Amino acid sequence: MSQLLQNVVGELSKLPGVGRRTALRLAMHILRMEPESVADMTRSIDRFRTDIRHCVRCNNLSDEAVCPICADAERDRSTVCVVEQVADVLSIENTHQYRGLYHVLGGVISPMQGISPSDLTIDLLCERLERGDVKEVILAVSTSVEGETTLFYLMNRIRQYGGVRVTSIARGIGFGDELEYVDELTITHALRNRREVE
Repeated sequence: MSQLLQNVVGELSKLPGVGRRTALRLAMHILRMEPESVADMTRSIDRFRTDIRHCVRCNNLSDEAVCPICADAERDRSTVCVVEQVADVLSIENTHQYRGLYHVLGGVISPMQGISPSDLTIDLLCERLERGDVKEVILAVSTSVEGETTLFYLMNRIRQYGGVRVTSIARGIGFGDELEYVDELTITHALRNRREVE
């Protein structure tokens, strides 16, 4: 194999979820692309890496100091949805069902991986709550052990701010899941979050 091809495959395979075979397919696809398209792609990646910022209000990714969601005057500023990562914001936004603001933690508390509350943007969230504009905080973190630890920690911190309602996204059995294959924690959440059948 050409050394140039090996170098590209090696770099592409560093991406999460991309093995050497997928990296080789991507490299061969790039080779078939028009040179200007490849140049546009590399310029976009380079600009993204050097120019991207974190929003000073919510820690979301942005081209400016304040992200477009925080800058949007039409959004409900009394509600903040707390998520782990930027990808979670995109997932919720794609539903077109939520019109409040967000707060991106940057991960979850994980002592095994050396991630403590001080490694997350919890203090930035508390600064927002201190201003008194926020009436509800929706906790939308994963249902893993680390997610539950983070949820418990956040609930205790947020309760210090009187008048702020703390809710969590509904958890339970997904559409199409068979009950016998669902873990106990998910079934517990599903039972706690049961609703009236209409």
